[in-house]
Amino acid sequence: MSTITATNAKNKFGQVLDQAQHEPVHVQKNGRDIAVVVSAAEYQRLIAASAGSKVSPRVQQLLAESMEQRRSVYEALAK
Repeated sequence: MSTITATNAKNKFGQVLDQAQHEPVHVQKNGRDIAVVVSAAEYQRLIAASAGSKVSPRVQQLLAESMEQRRSVYEALAK
């Protein structure tokens, strides 16, 4: 992970893009991170990872079975 100031990132944008192909580049302004530049491949990987289900299929199946078995209790509580 590397860090660069916003001014340097502006002045050396091509170098930032090249470096982002190998590792994320943190861009700082006034000493605080304001952006992170990553490669297109890394961005796609992050998007794909966040799109996947966070709950395992087995947990979903157990929840569905529980809902079916206790349907009358849930309906009574909902009234």
